[in-house]
Amino acid sequence: MLKPTRRSQSSAATERFAIVASEYNRRYVDGMLRQARATLREAGAATVQVVRVPGAFEIPVVVSRLAEMRDPGVSAILCLGVILRGETTHAQAIADAVTWALARIQVDRGMPVIHEVLLFENEEQARVRCLGRQYNRGAEAAQTAIRMARTIRALIKG
Repeated sequence: MLKPTRRSQSSAATERFAIVASEYNRRYVDGMLRQARATLREAGAATVQVVRVPGAFEIPVVVSRLAEMRDPGVSAILCLGVILRGETTHAQAIADAVTWALARIQVDRGMPVIHEVLLFENEEQARVRCLGRQYNRGAEAAQTAIRMARTIRALIKG
């Protein structure tokens, strides 16, 4: 069941974010990207860096590099991509590989990596979750990034 995306009143004034977004299935990814940027902007994020990559499979290598950079580093990395299932198992293989790699980077680097590389059965599912405001996964990713950045910062400060 889809839950509407709620606007957060969280402040991110000192936080720096990176968004790694796929160019493949651009229409849907751009819908998430617009909402993610708007949410971060509304929260007052210090910076938002956007890096575009050809497809979902290329996202983890850029995320890994961004997670290595510490000065000036980012507080959290948002990953946005859309994979549409076809007639073969290729889409599932890509989705599994990306998920595994992003989880590994997050744990190994101690960096919040927000995974919104979505595998859909059809374009209707993508439209509902990526192009609207009510269920937009880009806005949801940004809200999660803000909360995780705050959580990690609190842990570091002890």
